[in-house]
Amino acid sequence: MQQSIGLEWKLQNFSPTSLEWPSYQTKLDVIVETNREGNWFNRFKDEIKNKYYRFKEKVGEYMPIIVGAAISAFPLYAKAPILTGLQIKNLYKGTGGKVLGYGLVGLGVAAVGLGIMFGLHSIHSLPPNHEQYVGSPNGGYETFVPHNTINYNGNTDPTGDLILNNGTTIHNTIWNGQYSNTIIQNHNQIVQLNNQFVGQTDPVNNQPYVPLQDFYVIKYQVPVQQVTINGQPYYMIEANSINPANIAGFYTYDKWVPNFEVAINMPGTYAAGLPGNSPVFQWTNTTGTVSYETMSLGPRIRGFSGGVVLVQPNGTIIPYGYNDNVPGGTPLSNFINPQQSYNSSG
Repeated sequence: MQQSIGLEWKLQNFSPTSLEWPSYQTKLDVIVETNREGNWFNRFKDEIKNKYYRFKEKVGEYMPIIVGAAISAFPLYAKAPILTGLQIKNLYKGTGGKVLGYGLVGLGVAAVGLGIMFGLHSIHSLPPNHEQYVGSPNGGYETFVPHNTINYNGNTDPTGDLILNNGTTIHNTIWNGQYSNTIIQNHNQIVQLNNQFVGQTDPVNNQPYVPLQDFYVIKYQVPVQQVTINGQPYYMIEANSINPANIAGFYTYDKWVPNFEVAINMPGTYAAGLPGNSPVFQWTNTTGTVSYETMSLGPRIRGFSGGVVLVQPNGTIIPYGYNDNVPGGTPLSNFINPQQSYNSSG
């Protein structure tokens, strides 16, 4: 008896044809030679076989979504080697490519296990009023994303999410200290801009505008302490303890902020400017829309400018804009003033 069952999982290119119905040559196949239409055993076997193929087709249809969702939930330190490994395996079909690709995928999966074991994927519980540094001690980037405001000790501070370089998102985060009022003003103006333009049509690619989101990138670790307000625990960023040169403001499509955080921490990612005649603006997808939107609408807010993209190692770009109301310094200058132009044909 020979059985051949193959299942190769690919993030972008899953092929259900790799699952084949097992071929069996049994004595019953030889003995039973009556008409297939009238033989109950053959009808039963055909029914099982048809159900198997229908199941295989459904798996093939949804597997990329399942695998993609699983990988997107991984922290950055696991996600980067897994995605790189899959890309290498797909590009280099030989044995060497497969060995290296599967090796990187295995490394990423092992990193998830180590992260769970040693607490790399979560913030430790803090005693009240105890300052702790979170994020990368080795020069990574963390991102604060404002959503609302809160009153703390008589001051109005922005609240939102803090996304760490390893993919962890800390909700109920307060930004307290330098730039607090500026962040509130920037965010309010972004909200007003969205209310005015979202749903209208991009005149270049004829697609609807999408909502923008301001966010603030911090180079190195972030000092936080746990506080309680009206019985609700919060993590408060002690912004006055951060070097102003290590903080810069940006904005992009609101659903792409986590992608930006992943990309800016990925080795090989760089920033580039979009020429005014770039064909990217004509792309009839969200990338084309956000490219034009950040360049044409963003500057309606004082201090905002756009027309910049993050170029990832796999060629994917994330359009964004810069907010010089929170100007940043040398540690973030490569993403503020890119020294090269983006060539969409390259």
